[in-house]
Amino acid sequence: MSDTDGKKPLGLGGAPRSGQVKQSFSHGRTKSVVVETKRKRVVVPVAAAKPGTPGAAAAPGSASHLGDPSKRPAGISDAEMERRLAALRVAKAREAEDNARRAEDDKARDEERARKREETETKEREERERLAAAKAKADEEERVRVEAAAEAVSKAAARKADVLGTSRRQPAAPEKPAEAAAPTARGERADRNAPAAQPTAAETAARAPMGAKPALAVRKVDRDREERERNAKAKTDDGRRTGKLTLNDALAGEGGRTRSMAAMKRKQEKARQKALGIGKPEKQFRDVQLPETITVAELANRMTERAADVVKSLMKMGMMVTMNQAIDADTAELVIEEFGHKAVRVSDADVEQAIELVADAEGTRITRPPIVTIMGHVDHGKTSLLDAIRKANVVSGEAGGITQHIGAYQVTTEKGQVLTFLDTPGHAAFTSMRSRGAQVTDIVVLVVAADDAVMPQTIEAIAHAKAAKVPMIVAINKVDKYGADPTKVRTDLLQHEIVVEQMSGDVQDVEVSAKTGQGIEELLEAIALQAEILELRANPNRAAAGAVIEAKLDVGRGPIATVLVQNGTLRKGDIFVVGEQWGKVRALINDKGERIDEAGPSVPVEVLGLSGTPSAGDTLNVVETEAQAREIADYRLKTAKDKRAAAGAATTLEQLMAKAKADQSVAELPVLVKADVQGSAEAIVQALEKVGNDEVRVRVLSYGVGAITDTDVMLAEASKCPIIGFNVRANASARNSAHQKGVEIRYYSIIYDLVDDIKAAASGLLKAEIRETFIGYATIKEVFKVTGIGQVAGCLVTEGVARRSAGVRLLRDNVVIHEGTLKTLKRFKDEVKEVISGQECGMAFERYDDVRAGDVIEIFEREEIQRTLA
Repeated sequence: MSDTDGKKPLGLGGAPRSGQVKQSFSHGRTKSVVVETKRKRVVVPVAAAKPGTPGAAAAPGSASHLGDPSKRPAGISDAEMERRLAALRVAKAREAEDNARRAEDDKARDEERARKREETETKEREERERLAAAKAKADEEERVRVEAAAEAVSKAAARKADVLGTSRRQPAAPEKPAEAAAPTARGERADRNAPAAQPTAAETAARAPMGAKPALAVRKVDRDREERERNAKAKTDDGRRTGKLTLNDALAGEGGRTRSMAAMKRKQEKARQKALGIGKPEKQFRDVQLPETITVAELANRMTERAADVVKSLMKMGMMVTMNQAIDADTAELVIEEFGHKAVRVSDADVEQAIELVADAEGTRITRPPIVTIMGHVDHGKTSLLDAIRKANVVSGEAGGITQHIGAYQVTTEKGQVLTFLDTPGHAAFTSMRSRGAQVTDIVVLVVAADDAVMPQTIEAIAHAKAAKVPMIVAINKVDKYGADPTKVRTDLLQHEIVVEQMSGDVQDVEVSAKTGQGIEELLEAIALQAEILELRANPNRAAAGAVIEAKLDVGRGPIATVLVQNGTLRKGDIFVVGEQWGKVRALINDKGERIDEAGPSVPVEVLGLSGTPSAGDTLNVVETEAQAREIADYRLKTAKDKRAAAGAATTLEQLMAKAKADQSVAELPVLVKADVQGSAEAIVQALEKVGNDEVRVRVLSYGVGAITDTDVMLAEASKCPIIGFNVRANASARNSAHQKGVEIRYYSIIYDLVDDIKAAASGLLKAEIRETFIGYATIKEVFKVTGIGQVAGCLVTEGVARRSAGVRLLRDNVVIHEGTLKTLKRFKDEVKEVISGQECGMAFERYDDVRAGDVIEIFEREEIQRTLA
């Protein structure tokens, strides 16, 4: 009988997948089992109330409500109303058809289940009847055997009585010669276990020693005969006592190693099952989930076969493999079919199906606070505006008064409205942070300074908001400053297709002042109005899902992720997967630094308990088991490695050679970056990758979050590069190691200074520009040969000045035939430093003597100009 009762095994959400859970037992034993999930419960809508009942009143949006002209929404024509009523009727008809089809499917499924149950009960009844018949037959055979044994015992007792009676009637008998008695004794030794013949009275008297009484001889003979009968019975009694060691066997040397009692019991059990007709259990054939690659041991486990048998099957195919080797899906499918099972192909990506992406029912969703992102150009007052809203002083905590981290805060207004704010950096280097803020937000507040108007990062923020398709509210800040012109801001926004309400557009605009608090209430009212129009809802009673706003590595608390919960409720103890990392929520900390037990939709929290530092922008999803989380994280990590390997493998040899040749002329400045949070590290890397040109570039060897450690120092020493620390410091061991090995560690807290210093360092790798300045010309009048010097040209300086340290070119017919330096410059017999125009002098060139009268000497100076990166 099948364990599945003829049913298919439960699926794992859509297509089959290879989810597994590893069970641990004592003595280090483990076992991997397939994870099965229950089907999602289908919630059938409750049928509408009958007419006439109290609940049958026309609800807003129903057919009767829409048909009533008095209750019809304003601005809807008769045609539009007819179209809506027709659509409503079609939807109701489709719903009725779906319900009827679903009822028919349920009825057919119940009939099939009843039929299979009846077949199963019939098989069980036949099996019970067969077993009962076999048992009755065995009992009858046992009864016959017992009766035969009892009859044999009674016959033996009768023979014994006859022997005893004969011995009493004949007290003496003539002795037999020893020769006659010897064969009988030899016969006993020859076959000790054979059934002994009944001795006569004469034989008994003959065996007895001289002088012995006949009764004693008879008793000894009886004992020997009974011993032989017991041995014979043990030999023929189904072999149950064949392993018994008797005294006679020990004396005869027939003892030794015997079978254990457990082995005897197993043999008896097998004999009983054979007598009852019970054979081996029926083999179970299974649907084996087969991924793209699988190890031999795992394949054997899924088929519930011995791994040695699977290895033997593969060897028959010509594959010499071990249990721990991986085989491809096609080979594994052949093995599965050979063992009689059915292969079900699954993909490694099916592990992602453990993350529930089921849409929420309408009745389960409740109103959630809006997520508002404040964006704009640097120094336009974004954080100061948020301070005015929070009535706090956040800006004092940022280095240089600028925001270099993405912050998440939750604010309760005076009217009791709860708002979640994201404060993004405005510096050009933090593009990815602004993009992440726009992706997870509901409303974007674009802050524009009234005295500065639209700037480059303002335009970028507008592009991010449009790409994310979120509504925008323009906050014109600094209206209290002298020279503020809000009208210019509204006019400049027209160039980027942002039409505010004061210019007959649909984008709300509010004039505010973060310094005086002007317009703050109006801004909050505008945000609340926009949130009400959006009708933001979420289901708090489901597995949590959220976005990682920021991630960092804390020395005492480990990896920490700032998560904005978007759906569901994140609770302490939940198991989650985020990007290539997974973990269990150890603690939740809100924006005020307080520990909380749970966080609902639109609540920003810091999550502790991750296995590693995730990337900012990853999605956090809560799963059911730790095994699922680990499996999903491993799959994502493997996929990322495969992508990187594929990108490297796609490069041809010609491309590698061309790149190596091009890199020979490019100077590199290697650096190692450590930052306090993941977003800052990414921003620094993106900014440094933009530094350089065709001659020099900055290469980031490694970047990460957390303090500078000995490992970073060793890598920097091997690569001969400096370590850049952004808002982090080196620990004591790393400082000592860097001092001993001569590794430079530079600390920064403002990204402007970091980028400027790297630019200056990279500029030092640029080759200096050589600039030539012509200072004079001279004409050769005559050539002299001087001993110890060689050819000396008698020259007349015709223009400018001739200097001994300058470079020279020899022109013959206006063609340069030599370029070099002067070996000597003489005026009469004296060595001079320079000769002015109109004077004669003698010149000799370094390692060149081919000079002729009439040649022209061009005299110039070289100047090196240090270049810098723009």
